[in-house]
Amino acid sequence: MKSHTFIIFTSIGIYCATFHTSAWSVNNFLMTGPKAYLTYSTSVAVGAHSGIEECKHQFTWERWNCPESALQLSTHNRLRSATRETSFVHAISSAGVMYTLTRNCSMGDFDNCGCDDSRNGRVGGRGWVWGGCSDNVEFGERISKLFVDALETGQDARALMNLHNNEAGRLSVKATMKRTCKCHGVSGSCSIQTCWLQLAEFREIGNYLKIKYDQAQKLEMDKRRMRAGNSADSRGATAETFSMVLATELVFLEDSPDYCVRNASLGLHGTEGRECLQSGKNLSQWERRSCRRLCTECGLKVEEKRTEIVTSCNCKFHWCCVVRCQQCKQVVTKHYCSRRDGSSPSTPRRRNRGHKR
Repeated sequence: MKSHTFIIFTSIGIYCATFHTSAWSVNNFLMTGPKAYLTYSTSVAVGAHSGIEECKHQFTWERWNCPESALQLSTHNRLRSATRETSFVHAISSAGVMYTLTRNCSMGDFDNCGCDDSRNGRVGGRGWVWGGCSDNVEFGERISKLFVDALETGQDARALMNLHNNEAGRLSVKATMKRTCKCHGVSGSCSIQTCWLQLAEFREIGNYLKIKYDQAQKLEMDKRRMRAGNSADSRGATAETFSMVLATELVFLEDSPDYCVRNASLGLHGTEGRECLQSGKNLSQWERRSCRRLCTECGLKVEEKRTEIVTSCNCKFHWCCVVRCQQCKQVVTKHYCSRRDGSSPSTPRRRNRGHKR
């Protein structure tokens, strides 16, 4: 039976859950919403899942690599963390839900939704007019907000942080949309163009939010006014702080823990045993420095391991219609972070300046 891991948004965070595609059941959160919205439940789950998969891709060679254990977003006191990484998880998950709903809408998967043709016929600029089938981001934004934001029922700083980052994720979908045009005119003269807006590839949204993560702002709350608890003055202080930040920017409240070391209470595995890259074709500078970042700067050594892998090779097509391949053996070299003899990973040799990843 084929299964997929989806994300469930709950009142205390985001959890991974596995559902079997042959026996799909809607999670408890979706069941609590209006029955009219249950038709969107699969898209919401798939969209959140795509967001977390993108998170894992973006942080593959970081100290914090979007582990599933971290998606609960809770500390050992069962209070949701409010770190820079939490802000990214909320933003990319929210973006994934909106993205999938928008795409499914434009593809006609929902009875009450289709292309956005509200601007069709209007002049968009010199030599072009709106037309065609624009992706209906307004629909995706509206429905995703109903699902994702509805769970933040509190009015404390953490709830407002999550809502802010959810919105930043949705705005990233709009910010990365592409204008696509088709030429019209005699003999291909392209005297006029018809243009529409399309969603970018989700990888572009991930790249966009990764930059926002690097630029995320830590908010310093007025602790004196915050001590007033759930009073009007306390809520006013919190809202005032968030109002000073652009809606497109990610925000966080707490410094990140040390991701070099294992911390079972926080669900952190540390970097010991992690693979890193030292050589290879088309590696970015960030990838080439992964061994230093994950191993050396965390007080670990780089250990080289050679393994033999078997792959299909020299495949040939035989009429009709079979492809036959040989089995080829290849020795590959991989590098891993391992503990130095007699040392502890809890005392890194050198610390990076700036935020830890």
